[in-house]
Amino acid sequence: MEVLSAPLPPTALEGRLASAQGGGLESEPGHTLPRQPRTVRDTGLDPRFATALVIKTLHAGGKTALSVLTGRLRLSISVVREVLQQLVAEQQVEVAWCGDSDIDVHYQLTAFGQRAAADYLAESRYVGPAPVTLAAYSAMVERQSLCHPDAPRVTPAELQAALAEDGIEPAIRELIGAALHSNRPLMLYGPSGSGKTTLARKFVQLRQEPIAVPYAVLVNHEIVQVYDPALHAAPLQARLMEERRSCDARWALCQRPLVHVGAELAHDMLDLRAEAAGGVLRAPPHLLANNGLLVLDDLGRQRVPAAEVLHRWLGALERGVDHVAVPGGASHALPFDAVLVLATSLAPESVLDESCLRRIGYRIALGALSEPAYRALVRRQCRLRGIEPDEGTIDYLINELHRRTRRPLLAAWPHELLGRIADFAGFAGREPRFDADSVAQAWSSLFGARAALEPSNLGEMR
Repeated sequence: MEVLSAPLPPTALEGRLASAQGGGLESEPGHTLPRQPRTVRDTGLDPRFATALVIKTLHAGGKTALSVLTGRLRLSISVVREVLQQLVAEQQVEVAWCGDSDIDVHYQLTAFGQRAAADYLAESRYVGPAPVTLAAYSAMVERQSLCHPDAPRVTPAELQAALAEDGIEPAIRELIGAALHSNRPLMLYGPSGSGKTTLARKFVQLRQEPIAVPYAVLVNHEIVQVYDPALHAAPLQARLMEERRSCDARWALCQRPLVHVGAELAHDMLDLRAEAAGGVLRAPPHLLANNGLLVLDDLGRQRVPAAEVLHRWLGALERGVDHVAVPGGASHALPFDAVLVLATSLAPESVLDESCLRRIGYRIALGALSEPAYRALVRRQCRLRGIEPDEGTIDYLINELHRRTRRPLLAAWPHELLGRIADFAGFAGREPRFDADSVAQAWSSLFGARAALEPSNLGEMR
């Protein structure tokens, strides 16, 4: 599984957050951070659970400052104090040190507290941010759904800007726009190298408004970890977090995620995974994509039948809930909301049955680029690598290599060829050049030694 995100540049993200602060981020639909709980009851957690989490955290850290304790638990001082006061009264926790202020306090477990910690750890080894309730998570996923009536829609201008350099024909671009506007599952199909995966990944760039993601969710007395630092963009900047003290720190403000799953998808990746050492359940990839984009690449080449996984995902998306199993245990109903994008180089009818194909909103065929679009893509790849493009060499590439070998003008080749030109030049210790000899060498390394033709007529073309 590959998990990706397409974060805005830090200045852009901070700009959006700063603009939200004028009227209070909590009031903005679509990317609301809940208000900070003031009491244990406000957290939605059972008092015994909150007590266990505080005791286990003190057990792990030893003598711990109140500020450190609240930071590790992601809970407000008032909530942690409420728990600590009860534990001090029960002689399970004691004040180890006091400073000049009422928040400059260190706590530690007593002998009674140490015994209680052992009992709580035997029940669950989880020590970390306090989870949110399943009900709170489900409500947040529903509110942040791209299918929500108030959710932003992709505009023609935004799509044009995002795909301007991909050489996509206007009719295909309009089809993509309609598919994204609908938020229905869509399929990109065409020969390998036609740019399906690259295009699918670009879709998330059009969905960059922030969303709230919980660090963990409490599901039937079990902790399910949802936040993944490799997937979700960093939470609030430290400066902005200081300014958002009224927000529930159990939630991180992130970009909409992109989760990319390919041929490695297997049955055990569709359900919860137990992590015994951390005492948590790891959410499967498709649930990590909640409120974002889920790309299933190389459809038809997975270790689980394509029809099986799609019937499950499509049905779950329609219901908004997927039932995921715990290893060796029961299943849990967790929210599932994502834009599903399928990509395959196989004929759709050879991969999926008719009933499954009917549930896919849009099927978009991608193939060879037009010659002007291909030329523009070659020039772009040259610019990206700091290489001066040469029109005569582009003529040689198209007329002598592509046409005479009958290889279509696919979107993948310019990137691959320019990369190989840079590789050969780097090995030789010289600056890369976009000339006929370099292109022929790159072409033969890509398609075979006999695939390239001699660039002898390049002078005549010029």
